[in-house]
Amino acid sequence: MIRQQMNKEKYVFAQLVEFLNNDKFRKLVDKYDGNRYVKHFTCWDQQLAMMFGQLSNRESLRDLIVVLEAHQGKRYHLRLGRQPIAKTTLATANQNRDYRIFEDFAFYMMKEACDKRITNILDILGKKYAFDSTTIPLCLATFPWAKFRRKKGGIKAHVLYDIEAQVLAFYTVTTASKLDSNAMYTIHYDPNAYYIFNRAYDSFKELYQIHLTGSFYVDRAKTNLKYKVAK
Repeated sequence: MIRQQMNKEKYVFAQLVEFLNNDKFRKLVDKYDGNRYVKHFTCWDQQLAMMFGQLSNRESLRDLIVVLEAHQGKRYHLRLGRQPIAKTTLATANQNRDYRIFEDFAFYMMKEACDKRITNILDILGKKYAFDSTTIPLCLATFPWAKFRRKKGGIKAHVLYDIEAQVLAFYTVTTASKLDSNAMYTIHYDPNAYYIFNRAYDSFKELYQIHLTGSFYVDRAKTNLKYKVAK
């Protein structure tokens, strides 16, 4: 059963790698000088290793390394090369290499997915987005910098979701204590687009910025909102 699962993961992973734009990734590596002084474990190797760990639901770097070592013969078919990967090598790369290489590449692939998957679910011109956040709990003993409450730790992921393409269009990560409405300024608003928020995003200053770009928004009003109809 485990061997069958591994073969399935290998096949799916190899198919996904075919969609990655290696030339674009190489340009980002050169831009941020990511492979400087690197002899074996390149940024591309790091990208594929972390992708495999994510897609195969590995729970830690140690878990990922154990799986790769157990299936050494399949590493070449996974595009990970024949050179063994040590846990310290992967951990050091994750800690020291410029995160913007992988962030910029993620945004590039997200845009590519949006352009290829776009459909016309709603009969309205312009793109349609939904913006929301989710809190990811973290152990304070391991991540003391992620203090949320007195005995709780965590971070908050703010996600802009393309409703018609059904993929992420933008995301940002903040401390868990950051208000949802304070993350609205990080969005790049497209003209003639529609943005859907829940009642946590009641920042009228940011909503007015959407209006100035020629876009529209849908927002749930709070029950205690004081207002009057202007026209």
